[in-house]
Amino acid sequence: MRIQRFFSRSFVHFAVITIAFLWTLPTVGVLVSSLRPENDVKTSGWWNALKHPFEESVWTFKNYSDVINANGIDEAFVNTLVVTIPATILPITVAAFAAYAFAWMKFPGRDWLFAMVIGLMVVPLQVALIPILRLYTATGIAGTFLGLWLAHTGFGLPLAIYLLYNYISQLPADLIESAKIDGASDFTAFMKIVLPLSTPAIASFAIFQFLWIWNDLLVSLVFLGTNKVLTVKLSELTGSLGNKWHLLTAGAFVSMVVPLAVFFALQRYFVRGLLAGSVKG
Repeated sequence: MRIQRFFSRSFVHFAVITIAFLWTLPTVGVLVSSLRPENDVKTSGWWNALKHPFEESVWTFKNYSDVINANGIDEAFVNTLVVTIPATILPITVAAFAAYAFAWMKFPGRDWLFAMVIGLMVVPLQVALIPILRLYTATGIAGTFLGLWLAHTGFGLPLAIYLLYNYISQLPADLIESAKIDGASDFTAFMKIVLPLSTPAIASFAIFQFLWIWNDLLVSLVFLGTNKVLTVKLSELTGSLGNKWHLLTAGAFVSMVVPLAVFFALQRYFVRGLLAGSVKG
């Protein structure tokens, strides 16, 4: 039994290490390429830099300086923040109230409405771009931040409601019933009990939503137009023929700074939420 358990654990460890290595290898390649001179990037593979890692001629920070000092990159960075923060908060706020209503409130047509919301998850994003753009053009909000906020909110709501509903509906019914017996309204029960206990689910979706919007290119390009975000600006830096793609490697890591900070910040609240609100039997 001990020998079998040893080989079983060894296989699992080997599989995990292999998957982690294969998953990380492309990122390492992009990082190494971002630190190599332009000519070296175009003429040889990134692994050649590791043959002589201590030679100064192998490494350079010029790619990063070119990206940071590029015309309009600071404005694009601010535009990305202006787009991402509200477009992350809005769907979470709406989805949290909707998930509570679907889970703990009874009203006519609840099941049918919930089925319609879940059905929207299978609608491809690209199908809705042209109809929404025509609607925005008719209402005069095409090319504005408001239009992009509403678009990202609408695209993110079905998944947000589904994830939060699965979590909120599994909370102990005794908590909700006890609060209502004490005279609490649904709004009070939601704000005082459900919302604090739903921190893990909210933090999880906030991470996914923030990363998706921050890295979005298609939706921003269609609805925002001339107000360029970071992904659009970085795509322009590569050149019309793709002959400057070495700048894209450096730009990728420049754009990763904020998402990484958000991920690690929300991860703390995620763990804290898992330990909070324990029910004493």
